[in-house]
Amino acid sequence: MSTKLRLALVQMNIVAGSPAANFNKMQAKLEEAAALQPKPDLILLPEMWNTGYALEQIQNLADAEGQRTREIVSGFCRRNQVRVLAGSIAERRGEAVTNTVHIFDETGAEIGEYSKIHLFQLMNEHLHLQAGEAAGRFRLGDIPAAVMICYDIRFPELARKLALEGAKILFVPAEWPHPRLHHWRTLLQARAIENQMYVVSCNTVGDSGGTSFFGHSMIIDPWGEVVAEAGEEETIVTAEIDLDLVDEVRGRIPVFADRRPTLY
Repeated sequence: MSTKLRLALVQMNIVAGSPAANFNKMQAKLEEAAALQPKPDLILLPEMWNTGYALEQIQNLADAEGQRTREIVSGFCRRNQVRVLAGSIAERRGEAVTNTVHIFDETGAEIGEYSKIHLFQLMNEHLHLQAGEAAGRFRLGDIPAAVMICYDIRFPELARKLALEGAKILFVPAEWPHPRLHHWRTLLQARAIENQMYVVSCNTVGDSGGTSFFGHSMIIDPWGEVVAEAGEEETIVTAEIDLDLVDEVRGRIPVFADRRPTLY
């Protein structure tokens, strides 16, 4: 597999509490992204795109076992020969609801899954959702990759664990709200710099469930340089990245080799 990866980040407005409207928009946006030239290798969706933060109704709104999402996205990937990291969805598993990512390859096969580990108390996630119990590791062909969701980026120990396990690219679907744009940009760049890996984040825009979201989806390289960044409108952010840069940066500044974990 080539180390170059063409990315498309779907920055979209989510209607809280309306899975029907959100599924329709998601499918239209996937088709729009797949039609771009050059064609992307991977499309990324934002966090909780199927329901938004309608947490009081989440038991009734969540996708049962992720079945609808899996069927639609898997079929799309197979037809279009493109990978999709399907943001995250509210997914009902028995009596519990999780905030879960599903990842599909170009054949439509599911190659990864991750449920959000850190639940955000300021938006009452802990009252309505069940936290995940495993880190989000997967592979894009020969490329080791990882995923975290939104609030997870405030926990550098998780990103470092994933980097030490080989991840060269970290995907971050999010619903990150106003007014914390400075936190968003700073934390994402810090995770890229300290772990010398690409960080690819997809946020939402607009007002949803009484909260305003500012977009600024970003692709950041292992030096912490911003390769591409959106504004605050619905858009699809694109860029091509070269994963060979990860090895180059890690070779020039040997952070991992110089760690002294016995002291901390």
